[in-house]
Amino acid sequence: MNIALIGYGKMGKAIEAIALEQGHQIVLKIDLDNAGDLNAANIAAADVAIEFTGPHSAVNNILTCFKLGIPVVCGSTGWLEHWDTVANACHEQNGTLIYSSNYSIGVNLFFELNQYLAQLMDQYPSYDVMLKEIHHTQKKDAPSGTAITLAEQVLACISRKSSWSNQPEEAQSPVLSILSERTDPAPGTHHVKYHSAIDDIEIIHTAHNRTGFAGGAIKAAAYSVGKKGIYTMKAVLGFS
Repeated sequence: MNIALIGYGKMGKAIEAIALEQGHQIVLKIDLDNAGDLNAANIAAADVAIEFTGPHSAVNNILTCFKLGIPVVCGSTGWLEHWDTVANACHEQNGTLIYSSNYSIGVNLFFELNQYLAQLMDQYPSYDVMLKEIHHTQKKDAPSGTAITLAEQVLACISRKSSWSNQPEEAQSPVLSILSERTDPAPGTHHVKYHSAIDDIEIIHTAHNRTGFAGGAIKAAAYSVGKKGIYTMKAVLGFS
């Protein structure tokens, strides 16, 4: 598989290392100093683009990939207010997009566990629920995209919660609290905690490094080749 990397920071370098170990080729690297090189001539040899930049550039990069006819796996977060624009462009241009707030296989198993636990806990209103996420200080968005995904799953299942906020909330508030902490080094930790006067129930995912994220992104890239439309890691991992 020939891969174009859009974003050559820590995640881009981790993806490159694992891709090369697996026998794939990196045919293009796009970063801040050569953003103009994302064009038809340079990307012609690529089977897929993997995009890990940030909320400031992700949408434009995705739309450019659609125009160039290249499938794109996007791991940037913080841009979902533009989701409708991206989704419409994907369908109109017969493009291919795989999007996930987190490509780690472990985190996607955690998503499935979180959803199931929330469905169970909806029946027990004595338990309040809150989220906490910890990341490195270079992370550009807060709360993390993973935390937002977890929160949206909780909101879909827990009828006593109606929205989320990125600050502490009073006990039993209808607003779900997401607490964000930035400290180094921290690839990513996510807590979902249910609290009652009697006991606590908590599930936690802790990333030890970026290998899981990078490996999942490459798996998603392989899945995208030859497909059209919008997919998530649920499809890539066979959960849906």
